[in-house]
Amino acid sequence: MKRFLKIMTLAACAGLLLAGCSGMRVIESNVTAFTAWTAAPPGPNTPYRFDRLPSQQQVAPAQQDRIERAAIASLARVGMVMDAAKARYSVEVVASTQVGERFSSAFGWGGPGVFVGAGNFGSSVGMSFPIGGFGEAYYVREVKILMREINTQRVVFETRAVSDGPWGDGYAILPALLDSALLGFPQPPAGTRRINVEMPH
Repeated sequence: MKRFLKIMTLAACAGLLLAGCSGMRVIESNVTAFTAWTAAPPGPNTPYRFDRLPSQQQVAPAQQDRIERAAIASLARVGMVMDAAKARYSVEVVASTQVGERFSSAFGWGGPGVFVGAGNFGSSVGMSFPIGGFGEAYYVREVKILMREINTQRVVFETRAVSDGPWGDGYAILPALLDSALLGFPQPPAGTRRINVEMPH
């Protein structure tokens, strides 16, 4: 009986541990950033404004509103303050998703399938190009941030974060991508870095 209770206790502990682990997921991103500051990089509380491409203004402005709200929070964490009236820099944020299928090695494929369609960041955006219908949904998401000096219109900061995986809830993982893209701002290290961010399911 004691042995049985010990086994049950260990099983319960293992179950709790697995439940705790299953409550988190790791968003992995490849991040590449470039800087070309013409003067000292921006310090704490530097004001900025958002600029939009014509497509962002005309095709999906509500979606871009949502992307920029998430960007405001990430930029605040690196010391930037949204203030269009006093802005020293303009910020352009582009987020896109490609949706395809990932195939099991049992069918002769070990990685993602063919990706078709893109342009939106929602959880059900893009087109899938199935080969035989045996795959599972797979997403490649990208966030780009360009920062310009307003007085010269020169790009002084550029960063890009790319993440792939089975997560269909694009807006939920957007903050993790933005935080990864801005890691090390305003002087991130050179080269491409692999950044992991933990977040709840």
